[in-house]
Amino acid sequence: MSRLLPALLDVLLVLVFAAVGRRSHAEGLDVTGVLRTALPFLVGTATGWLLASVVLDSGPRSLAWGAVVVVATVAVGMALRALAAQGVAVSFVVVATTVLAAFLLGWRLVARLLPA
Repeated sequence: MSRLLPALLDVLLVLVFAAVGRRSHAEGLDVTGVLRTALPFLVGTATGWLLASVVLDSGPRSLAWGAVVVVATVAVGMALRALAAQGVAVSFVVVATTVLAAFLLGWRLVARLLPA
């Protein structure tokens, strides 16, 4: 259970990122569309979790873990979008990196401030 909640929170926040992006571009918020948009980034998130679990001694609530997840989420997500001929404009990469870092590192920063 100690890893389940952080993993679910990361997945939820990637889904929120995808939904907000679709909404801001008037693409609709249907479940299929949000999942299609989120899928490359979710693969990246899973990759980040796998990588962090192999290379880090810290747990999933640590900022180091979150940083690995952010980098993998963006890098793999953008690579998969490029392979699928979806948009990977520099401005999108910057916005995605900023928002995903705020989301995926933000909850970890908040968790550090709360009593254990």
